[in-house]
Amino acid sequence: MSITAASARPIQKARPATTGFIIAWAFCLLFYFGQYAIRSAPGVMVPELTMAFGLSTLGVSSLLGLYYYTYSTFAIVAGASLDRLGAKYVIPAGILVAAAGSAMFGLGSYQLAEAGRLLQGAGAAFAFTGAVYLATHGFSSAWLATAIGVTQMLGMLGGSARQFAVGPMIHGVITWPQFWFIAGAVLAVVAVVVLIATPAGHDVRPATAVNGSWFAPYKIVLSNPQSYLCGVVAGLLFLPTTIGDMIWGVPFLRDGMGIDYAEAVNRATMVPLGWVIGCPLLGYVADKIGRRKPVLIGGSVLMLAASCALMYLPGVLPPHLCGLLLGIGSGAAMIPYSIIKEVNPDDVKGSATGAINFLVFTLSALLAPGYGWLLNSLAVGGKLTLAVFQNASSVGIIGILVSIILAFFLRETGREGHMV
Repeated sequence: MSITAASARPIQKARPATTGFIIAWAFCLLFYFGQYAIRSAPGVMVPELTMAFGLSTLGVSSLLGLYYYTYSTFAIVAGASLDRLGAKYVIPAGILVAAAGSAMFGLGSYQLAEAGRLLQGAGAAFAFTGAVYLATHGFSSAWLATAIGVTQMLGMLGGSARQFAVGPMIHGVITWPQFWFIAGAVLAVVAVVVLIATPAGHDVRPATAVNGSWFAPYKIVLSNPQSYLCGVVAGLLFLPTTIGDMIWGVPFLRDGMGIDYAEAVNRATMVPLGWVIGCPLLGYVADKIGRRKPVLIGGSVLMLAASCALMYLPGVLPPHLCGLLLGIGSGAAMIPYSIIKEVNPDDVKGSATGAINFLVFTLSALLAPGYGWLLNSLAVGGKLTLAVFQNASSVGIIGILVSIILAFFLRETGREGHMV
């Protein structure tokens, strides 16, 4: 079953790898690693942020969720900018915006923290979109899903850094504001490195594209029903990590399961570690067998089973194994990023990535405060219990089920499926 655009688009021909763009892609991964670290770091600072800003559970969730508002919005700007101007100056500019936002978050003022979180999201929108733009220029299409999987692997390493690095640091070595100052300084250095490494050239576009609107490519991408399917499927599969683990993973284990802080941090690390394994692994399998949909659906089913076991059957499986399997299955969320590029023309690759990032993180932006509100409304006397988390998490379980159903309607863009 498939929903196709009005005119079916052929699978892109394989292109030779381009070394300069591969090198630039490798350095851009440093940015993606860093932006994932600052995105997820507040997950181990919830008590400190609550005390520093005088916030409730809902207030913390709303503050941290601001990231996704600008991330989703600027994903559109990032895609259009890359298609129009190339990556040479666009990506470093995004890094500097994220660096400024990190420094502002650590100044101790709630208003500046809000502004900083918005800037973090705006700058970070250029990370994955930029990395995928460089990857599609550097790698042949036969290895695109693998390259995107490796890209996300580095991001999740950044996400897992909150547990093995950020948590220990802010509870022993440095204060939480100092972390944000250091993160901003490191990102500024990465901006210089990426500027030096990135080739100046990019796609040659027809005169009509050069003289037309910056956002004209989105008319092509967003007129294709498959683009929306890719965005919704990926967005629903992202929610258990972007909201469930990165923001509420440690509180769930501490307050819901009664686990001490150190062990909660260790267990929560398993989800991003699973992403580190699952993203390149599932991408490689999809490239190897020449099919996208079976790998996408299979990973989603694994994710569903692990989520149910973790939330509703605690103790049935080893605690670290559930999180690891959830993360591995979640790697399937990256496959729609390959599909959306393969169902749209090659000259709108930046806008295709921008469009799916917009759709994915608009869901996160809308549901992050919504999940905090749900937890707050279910909590009796403000106390978060296992039953509260279980009831609230039914929303995420339903989301995974919906994504599996919608995946059957995606067009198979793998080389073997295209030949059938």
